[in-house]
Amino acid sequence: MSDPAFDAVIIGAGHNGLVCGAYLAKSGMKVLVLERRPLIGGACVTEEVWPGYRVSTASYIMALMQPKVILDLELAKFGFEVLKPPPLFQPFPDGRSMTFWDDEARTCAELAKFSAKDAAAYPEYRRWMRALAPFMRSIIWETPFNVSLRSGDIADALRFAWRNKGFVGDFYKIYDLLTLSAYDLLGRWFESEEVKAAIGFYAAGGGGSAGPRSPGTAYVLLRPLVRDHETAAGGWGFMRGGMGSISNAIARSGGRFGMQVRTDADVRSVLVKDGRACGVMLTSGEEITAKRVVANASARTTFLKLVDPALLPDDFTQSIRSMRSKGSVYKVHLALDELPRFSAFDASAAGFPYPAQVRIGPTIDYLERSFDPVKYGDYARQPFVVAMTPSAVDDSLSPPGKHVMSVMAGHAAYDLREGWSDAARDALGDVVLDTLGEYAPGIRDVVAHRHVLTPADLERVFDLPGGHVHHGEISVDQAFLRRPAPGYADYRSPVPGLYLCGASAHPGGGVTGVPGHNAAREIMKDAKRR
Repeated sequence: MSDPAFDAVIIGAGHNGLVCGAYLAKSGMKVLVLERRPLIGGACVTEEVWPGYRVSTASYIMALMQPKVILDLELAKFGFEVLKPPPLFQPFPDGRSMTFWDDEARTCAELAKFSAKDAAAYPEYRRWMRALAPFMRSIIWETPFNVSLRSGDIADALRFAWRNKGFVGDFYKIYDLLTLSAYDLLGRWFESEEVKAAIGFYAAGGGGSAGPRSPGTAYVLLRPLVRDHETAAGGWGFMRGGMGSISNAIARSGGRFGMQVRTDADVRSVLVKDGRACGVMLTSGEEITAKRVVANASARTTFLKLVDPALLPDDFTQSIRSMRSKGSVYKVHLALDELPRFSAFDASAAGFPYPAQVRIGPTIDYLERSFDPVKYGDYARQPFVVAMTPSAVDDSLSPPGKHVMSVMAGHAAYDLREGWSDAARDALGDVVLDTLGEYAPGIRDVVAHRHVLTPADLERVFDLPGGHVHHGEISVDQAFLRRPAPGYADYRSPVPGLYLCGASAHPGGGVTGVPGHNAAREIMKDAKRR
């Protein structure tokens, strides 16, 4: 039999698949990345939805991409450019507003409009959170150990404990983060419902399917601190050219080491010979052989569609089937003839020209009620809204004088009771425009085009199981040792030679590059052993 055509074939050219491939190619492996869509990027992509309008159709801001990956792969040489956006702006129904600045003192002054006590408590809250950030920044790079009585697993657990012994004093704080609701944790510092809603907003709308009173949502409050923005890799913000610029830069970086990428290459199945993954078969019937297969596709797609179920232990398959992965956030993209005007925003008073980042979710009760309809197969008529207008700082995204707004909103049931018809999509788009119209009167008059992606559409287009942007809830029962299944959290699978490198693996979703980095590290370790 002839030698395999590649050292590694990767299923899915999302950013993690590209990161994994780039690291493997850099190490000297011959790598092929396969993408079923006609363009690379997965959910980290820029698409021309209407002629001249380039939209980040899924992920929309560079906030968590890890400096280590950016620097290791020298992405700045390949078009990776971050544009600092204006401060985040949150209007309220009574005409007041809150602006979050990089400068803590200025943010405290904003909070003081609602509560002097909360303004005084904010620095203390930040110190408490920042003290835990080093643990989170450390643990994302770990390969989760398996819990068993095998000597190797025991040794891995002991090494993990030793490496992280410095965080023992923070154990109870970390436990609180992993178990409490965002509302309960924030209640330790803040009294104003508006302040708690503003600070806890992401916990209710960060891509999961929960309200701010749901246990376990406190952890999400720390996610923005997982990335150190004070590094040579630069800070956070809008990507010039949209989020697809990240994926394109990674592909170009890997390309100089020989990494190949093929689009319109839909994988039908993983090939297995003598009990080991040895390549893939495309839907066209073409077979591609490789020494190992790496799946950036979701765990559900990989193990429930692409792998012969007879090769998988029953308890493993059951764990994959049971993974909670019904998302409830959705996207609405708008092509604008001009920038809408938010009535609570005064450029001269704010000190910046336009609020390119706007959040709508005035109280904890509002955020909680926006999630309630999902429980009954419906969608919120008053959704939370995150409206990003990257064209306000990047004129490459729209025709001259025009703009694009990318809205993430929630909540809506993945399995809508009546089903997601075109009429239901239009109704969902209407509630977003109605909500925006309460704060930006006349916005409908400047909308030239509208594009709605429901949770079901996010699954169909981007292979996000249940429309969940993280491939599944990031919660205690589905994190670290248990992601995607107990005993297989180390990027390996029950099929030798088959690995996971995407958001279904530790540390989960978000545009971080970490699952791809960590999987490449484990693959290279195994290659040396072989």
